[in-house]
Amino acid sequence: MTEQQPIAVLGGGSFGTAISNLLAENGQQVRLWMRDAEQAEAIRTTRESPRYLKGVKVHAGVEPVTDLAETLAGSELIFVALPSSALRAALQPYAGQLAGKRLVSLTKGIEAQSFKLMSQILEDIAPQAHIGVLSGPNLAREIAEHALTATVVASEDEALCRHVQAVLHGRTFRVYASGDRFGVELGGALKNVYAIIAGMAAALGMGENTKSMLITRALAEMTRFAVKLGANPMTFLGLAGVGDLIVTCSSPKSRNFQVGFALGEGRSLEEAVTRLGETAEGVNTLKVLKAKAEELQIYMPLVAGLHAILFEGRTLAQVIEALMRGEPKTDVDFISPQGF
Repeated sequence: MTEQQPIAVLGGGSFGTAISNLLAENGQQVRLWMRDAEQAEAIRTTRESPRYLKGVKVHAGVEPVTDLAETLAGSELIFVALPSSALRAALQPYAGQLAGKRLVSLTKGIEAQSFKLMSQILEDIAPQAHIGVLSGPNLAREIAEHALTATVVASEDEALCRHVQAVLHGRTFRVYASGDRFGVELGGALKNVYAIIAGMAAALGMGENTKSMLITRALAEMTRFAVKLGANPMTFLGLAGVGDLIVTCSSPKSRNFQVGFALGEGRSLEEAVTRLGETAEGVNTLKVLKAKAEELQIYMPLVAGLHAILFEGRTLAQVIEALMRGEPKTDVDFISPQGF
């Protein structure tokens, strides 16, 4: 299937740029919209994104643009890679132009006041649009450097899933489909919080057993939370759940891991975020997640513990000690006799 119109990618950060390259390599014409005209000009002239993906060539089929209205008008398939805090404000004025379009969110975050996921914000803005999400163990630099990678496109709209698979699936990038949009997207948002904890543990030299315990209990915790909100627990055994959690909690390339590592080295949260120079969604997600867990009375000791470290002066050692004392004794919460 060949896309006749250009495909729009909104947001010129590392992930938006990497996805734009994949689309262009598959023969698609891509318009990469970015707010910063200087950054667009830098890509246009040097074919590199020095701020976000230094050393990676931006494909000739990717056209950097700065006129959002024109970009939206000219595309039917639009990938949205804007930071969670900016997404609603950036797109709300263009609601009319988004009706009937295919919108795929690439952003893994939760809106603070509403506890809405990015696809739900897109739904608010453009209720007539066809909406999906892309999520998985997808570090932007590795995608850009053609490391073998798999992802999940999730939507209730099967035609949208097939369309995304057709334009994105390639030699080094495999695209699976899912009907559980909520579960896939929630997994992508929640894992960022646990990557901060994993980064701290790495900086403090904690053992492999400890890291494995943290990742596994994180999976139990985020699944428990998601199921309470209506997601399918089996989604969390896939790429968007355990797959994304493993890579984000294990890799120094993960932005949230880097923030945690800096915290583990004794830097303040402000220093850690400033040094990164990019959005680490986990810090924003943590605050809204803790409030929601308390409201719904869901047991989330790692979330509560990280919140205590970042905002209440506790240490990681104290949090792990509390985890060792207080964790319930069952290992897996969702074992079904029906084999579900």
